[in-house]
Amino acid sequence: MAFSDDLLAAGADIWAAQFEHPFVRELAAGDLDEAAFRRWLEQDYRYLFDYARTYAVAGAKARDEAAMATLLGGADAVLNEELDLHRSFAGEYGVTPDELAAVRKRPTCEAYTSFLVRTAYERPVPVAVAALFPCMRGYLDVADHMAELADAEHRYTPFIETYTSDAFRAETASIGDLLDDYGETYPEHREAMREAFLTSARLELAFWEMAYAGEEWATEAVDGGDP
Repeated sequence: MAFSDDLLAAGADIWAAQFEHPFVRELAAGDLDEAAFRRWLEQDYRYLFDYARTYAVAGAKARDEAAMATLLGGADAVLNEELDLHRSFAGEYGVTPDELAAVRKRPTCEAYTSFLVRTAYERPVPVAVAALFPCMRGYLDVADHMAELADAEHRYTPFIETYTSDAFRAETASIGDLLDDYGETYPEHREAMREAFLTSARLELAFWEMAYAGEEWATEAVDGGDP
């Protein structure tokens, strides 16, 4: 069994919880509240900059050409493809690029991005790759699940199509292959890789909840001001 399969088995309960989360199920049905989707869009836009940074830092630390190409290519795809997609989505909701850039990260987004960037800088490259993997594989699996649940096309169909596309499948397979290679080559890092994978997976689940519930900083909930 590939190391990535071992990790997915360890995170099976988290994946199941994502599949059953109301954000996921309501988006699949097309009746997710627009405000919840906008919160996801704004926070994910901010998240993606640090996700790309994590790829780039790991790529700079990698020692072999293939790993560098995969990781730096992942950073490029986020910066030049996925962020453009988010700006396109935002335009449909009347949100300008300047407004997106000014969005403040919510607590879960701040925690997730801080974990990713810290892992890339402080931990070995295999551990950083394990931390990156739940986002790619999670979105592919969740979107496949959404596609199974969806009865017809609706306003969120482009979201489902983006994360079930051949291009996204190829990018996910690429990082998964790198993860498997590292798991085979560096068995001494496997436990740390497993911990990093599960931490990111838990934060993926928390990200759906953040957007659905309208998570706020405590001071904003009390007085409406910035933390």
